[in-house]
Amino acid sequence: MSHLQNSQQRHWLWLWSRGCFRWIWIGNSLEAVKSFPQAVRSEVGFALYQVQTGGKHVNAKPLRGFGAGVLEIVSDHRGDTFRAVYTVRLAGRVYVLHTFQKKSKTGIATPKAEMELVRRRLKRATKLNAAQEK
Repeated sequence: MSHLQNSQQRHWLWLWSRGCFRWIWIGNSLEAVKSFPQAVRSEVGFALYQVQTGGKHVNAKPLRGFGAGVLEIVSDHRGDTFRAVYTVRLAGRVYVLHTFQKKSKTGIATPKAEMELVRRRLKRATKLNAAQEK
């Protein structure tokens, strides 16, 4: 991690500790991310901070099958893989759709059940966003 990234992450942690961010967490996404190891929580939070400030985290990539604006952050920690899926396609807001630990040991693809959950939560986020626009 470069000195600039380290400095940005410290700044993010300071802001996070004071409740300065407003992300919209769908379903149990917030509870799930709170159960992640501290290093993973920090990485996910810093990635969302970068999104909110117009950037993109180095470990964020488009989630296949959803088109532009739905991305996932993949974080590896001590042999385990954690993912956070979010969208920015709804009026500039950051909706965190799903956070989970990938359990499958075969392949890197996101399991079908997880993809279906993301699809349902994206629909829910779209409805929430439409209601806020009124």
